[in-house]
Amino acid sequence: MISGRIIIVDDDPVTLSIFERILTREGHRVESFAEAGKAAAAALEAPPDLVITDLKMPGESGLSLLDRVRAQVPDLPVIVVTGHSSIESAVEAMKKGAYDYLQKPVDPDDLAFVVRRVFEAVELRDENRVLRAELAQAPPAPRLLGEHAGMKRLFDRIDKAARVMSHVLITGETGTGKEVVAKEIHRRSGRRGPFVPVHCGALAETLLENELFGHEKGAFTGAGEARAGLVEAAQGGTLFLDEVACVSAALQIKLLRLLQERTFRRVGGTREFRADVRFLAATNRELASLVSKGEFREDLYHRLNVVIVEIPPLRERRSDIPILVDEFLKRAFLSTGKRISGVPREVIEVLSLYDWPGNVRELENVIEGTIALMDGQTIRPADLPERVRMPLLAEKAGNGMMSLEEMERRHIRRVLEACKGDRGKAAKALGIDKSTLWRKLKEYEEAG
Repeated sequence: MISGRIIIVDDDPVTLSIFERILTREGHRVESFAEAGKAAAAALEAPPDLVITDLKMPGESGLSLLDRVRAQVPDLPVIVVTGHSSIESAVEAMKKGAYDYLQKPVDPDDLAFVVRRVFEAVELRDENRVLRAELAQAPPAPRLLGEHAGMKRLFDRIDKAARVMSHVLITGETGTGKEVVAKEIHRRSGRRGPFVPVHCGALAETLLENELFGHEKGAFTGAGEARAGLVEAAQGGTLFLDEVACVSAALQIKLLRLLQERTFRRVGGTREFRADVRFLAATNRELASLVSKGEFREDLYHRLNVVIVEIPPLRERRSDIPILVDEFLKRAFLSTGKRISGVPREVIEVLSLYDWPGNVRELENVIEGTIALMDGQTIRPADLPERVRMPLLAEKAGNGMMSLEEMERRHIRRVLEACKGDRGKAAKALGIDKSTLWRKLKEYEEAG
């Protein structure tokens, strides 16, 4: 349960006593005042988490108290309490910035509910502030770099996608930078809220639903308090659904409703929430093919597939490799402290011959790993991982410099390294059975 310090102001001692009892039972620390002037002094000396004030009181009114405290503490939430004959004053208080109002006689459940809602909103606001502060102190975000025609088309597409509120589907192979593109669309869109990524493939169905929509108190075992989800965290901003193809069939239905109606319910709840959110999605799989196989809802596919932004793989824009290497050298210096004086032309040639199945992300990892392990200030071809040098070795083999057997041996080891030692996966990638792979590896061991 979220709790905090609350100041209550009312000239009726019975009302004060009832409110104190209800809110103390909810776990809050309560301070009561019969006069607005004394309450204002206490609130300004040590701002509470919430003020609840009657509107009609002898001397200073609740409206005057509202003006005074919000002038000094603009974010301080205030709930006003009014009788049936003072609805116009309650409306005026809302215009002046009151969070909500309650009518006398106040129902205890209504009071507890509104206060819980205030503290949930405050918690979400504070989390967003912390997130923005962390982002402000974080290292510079990865940039989209390239002069290839394919990248120029991508930049143009990003610019056009940022100008509209339509849903955007970002496609591209693993490691091409789909989240970087999504962040750039959000940045150029001018939306004031945060950019909130959701990695759909990293969580089980129930965890993903809870992460997206949040839950109400008691929704499941261990749900001791209500919790806002990432959709609420993205209010006024952008929600990025990464690897959306991994979303289960059951959750696809709820996702479709969210995109169509822009409303949702927390897990275990009945209350409807509005979603002021821009939706971006990404996938490295062919959604149309998944639709034809019945693995992805066609209506959700068409809802997502309004504006398509396709990222070219690195092997199709090899001319950008020198630009990217220069950028990654700067980042590697920040992480390793090693300053590299230059990258010889022969190193760029080796990098340009490799196909980069992991795309830009793999290139960055190779540069950082190479710098971390090397001696000296100049990268040499021999400093690069063997899998990256393999195409050059193959080219030399074509000139009679390497036997076919040696080429096969190096290729198998490269594939095994890429599969992180998983022999089953490596055998599948090589197009041979595991027993054949095991036999060849044994032969290599015996041959030394």
